[in-house]
Amino acid sequence: IAAGDLILTIEPEVQSFLEHTLQKSADALSANSGGALIINPKTGNILALAATPMFDPNNFSLETDYSVFSNPIVESVFEMGSIVKPLTIAAGLDAGVITTEDSYYDEGSITLNNRTIGNYDGKARGRVPLQEILNQSLNTGAVYVARKLGNDLFSDYMMSFGFGEKTGIDLPNETPGLVKNLSSNRDIEIATASFGQGFAVTPIAMVRALSSLANGGVLITPHVLDRIEYKDALFKSMPKESVNFPRILSGEASENITRMLVRVVDEALVGGAVKLPHFSVAAKTGTAQIADSHGGYYDDKFLHTFFGYFPAYDP
Repeated sequence: IAAGDLILTIEPEVQSFLEHTLQKSADALSANSGGALIINPKTGNILALAATPMFDPNNFSLETDYSVFSNPIVESVFEMGSIVKPLTIAAGLDAGVITTEDSYYDEGSITLNNRTIGNYDGKARGRVPLQEILNQSLNTGAVYVARKLGNDLFSDYMMSFGFGEKTGIDLPNETPGLVKNLSSNRDIEIATASFGQGFAVTPIAMVRALSSLANGGVLITPHVLDRIEYKDALFKSMPKESVNFPRILSGEASENITRMLVRVVDEALVGGAVKLPHFSVAAKTGTAQIADSHGGYYDDKFLHTFFGYFPAYDP
């Protein structure tokens, strides 16, 4: 065993900023917990990673709630909600079953296996462009794309995004997620999965999948270790270039979904009020119900999610 130093990808100022912003957001929303991370989608370098409630690592013996010592980014699974919709649309674009110029007829709800799925507001919108699936976060639209793919192909794409396996991140106790519904033959399970309900994954697995939209279509390996500098002057580095990672989407599909997500920010997110003058930003919000212990969902507990990348075409 050789002695040496571990050099991390974490950037201290970025880490401090993320922790402060996360805590501020959690306080504003009276959230029980929260998590966030910033990653380079081309290399897998994690620049910052945070979770709340937090603890002081210099005085951890004073902490009475031992649950805060776990890392929910890699150890906890969640149904991620509407931030899954861009993956569904990207799969449809990659398979060629839809194009960015297509439209669909939104009836406001769809019934499958005697269960009805509706939009968040229960309203029908008639004939709408596929862009509105993202702009208005329409569940029926995500289901439309999944059904165009078919159950088997949709499942294949979701598994290709790495769901159901560990990402390989160099942090302890990573869990692979609960993704049985992604392999279901029942239409209702595939339909709910298309908008991020019915299967649960870790935040790091979700970030890994979403990074494929930002980096041209490859599946990265996230990591916090940059290199090991051994005392005998030798060193070992992590892979840096995305060419080392497997391709799961075409570059064209990646660019097209990015263009759609930029329109979400420019046109739909807070009515376009958060559009930046000098940067193109691709982003999507999500809200998911939280499963209870009886096989249903809480009426008063939700998981709010957000992801984005910029500059959108070279993030």
